[in-house]
Amino acid sequence: MKYISTRDAKRVVSGAQAIVEGIAPDGGLYVPESFPALKAEDWKKLLEMDYTERAAYVLSMYLDEFTYEELLGYAKDAYGRFYGEDPCPLVKVDDRQYVLELWHGPTCAFKDMALTMLPHLLTASKRKLRDEGRTLILTATSGDTGKAAMEGFRDVEGTGIIVFYPSDGVSDMQRRQMITQEGDNVCVCAIRGNFDDAQSAVKRIFTSKQAAEKLAEYGWKLSSANSINWGRLAPQIAYYISSYCDLVNAEEIEDGDKVDFVVPTGNFGDILAAYYAMRMGTPIGRLICASNSNRVLTDFFETGVYDTHRKFVETMSPSMDIIISSNLERLIFEYSGRNDKLTAARMDELKSKGKYSVTEEELKNMRGVFGMGCCDEEGTRCAIKYYFDEYGYLMDPHTAVAADVYKNAAEEEDKPCVVVSTANPYKFPSDVLEAVSGKREDDPYKAAKILCELTAAEIPEPLNDLDKKQVRFTQVIDKSEIDKFVLDRASRA
Repeated sequence: MKYISTRDAKRVVSGAQAIVEGIAPDGGLYVPESFPALKAEDWKKLLEMDYTERAAYVLSMYLDEFTYEELLGYAKDAYGRFYGEDPCPLVKVDDRQYVLELWHGPTCAFKDMALTMLPHLLTASKRKLRDEGRTLILTATSGDTGKAAMEGFRDVEGTGIIVFYPSDGVSDMQRRQMITQEGDNVCVCAIRGNFDDAQSAVKRIFTSKQAAEKLAEYGWKLSSANSINWGRLAPQIAYYISSYCDLVNAEEIEDGDKVDFVVPTGNFGDILAAYYAMRMGTPIGRLICASNSNRVLTDFFETGVYDTHRKFVETMSPSMDIIISSNLERLIFEYSGRNDKLTAARMDELKSKGKYSVTEEELKNMRGVFGMGCCDEEGTRCAIKYYFDEYGYLMDPHTAVAADVYKNAAEEEDKPCVVVSTANPYKFPSDVLEAVSGKREDDPYKAAKILCELTAAEIPEPLNDLDKKQVRFTQVIDKSEIDKFVLDRASRA
């Protein structure tokens, strides 16, 4: 299978090249030339597989340069690092509602589902391209991607990784996970600004000829661990397909019944993977896009106008505190009839004017698949408390945003619904404790212990004693210094 850029369909590359490059030179995102179709015989095989086998099977349909056996080996290595029997268990909450837990990996966030696989895919892709150079992974994070990427690429030969995060825009646990990260090839730096500032700077460096030439002098080529990289996005498709298989095997649904998914969404990658699973033939009814108080995606699906001119709100669900959702570009490319010139023009308009719009027909077609809803801070707290009091289920603020939107959107349809859970609640113990008990403890480690005593929910091993780990990274820079920081670091690595 070949891949094309959303901004220049004439640029055709292999899957391996798409993964190694991360982003196209024109700034576009790579997408498959077509979507593979899951046939009846594929579903029969998938139903009989475990998660690692399903992940390898789905990836083999997109990355035909790799054998199934190769991909299965990578999946076993990646998901063998997860705790528990199932990398992404599906938990039944009531007769129609299920929670897909994607946080049983080494950093306790859904990013592990892809970022434990990406290092295998990247290094193998380089071998297939006979690329013996060093790869510098450059990544912006709103909280979880940074830690997961550094953990995934820690001490991977021939790679280095630099992560930028907003100094005041992540939880204490998320920050501590990043600044204590082990590994000789990792680096993390805080910026005075928000996630969009970091992401914009990273994208600018990727498309800078001057930066590329300078990095080449130091022996580096850039790639990304953000979901703009196809190698990061593709593994996420598998868990939607797998969760459907789990529902069928548990006899919760009949094979062919449609299922809704509610996805807490910031950068749009997670819900886009669900859309790709649907395009492959997974019986999905509606995809509900759940936003927090930064409701840019809700407004887009309501009006057809993507407008970044709005107040940026810092919330208790910081991984969703995003105004510029990069992966939405892939969706509007599809709904424009794969019009690369129009997509490029819209992205130029977004860059120059901070907004763009789609046609009424495009919006109508999108809304035939996508629902939308948003949840403010009070709604998030109420959802955490409601699910614990009513079902004994403890959830983090991001999952709570989706759960609240579910009550207002997905319940209107008489179909089973899966709420996608993206982080362990102990990544945000102070906020979760306050929601459940009404009492706040700002020290996250004390809050975690109180929450554990109160709820009997076990603190996951990766977060236990995090406060006792050695701090390695303390630097904070202005957002204008990001380019210089990258080149300085690359020159010394």
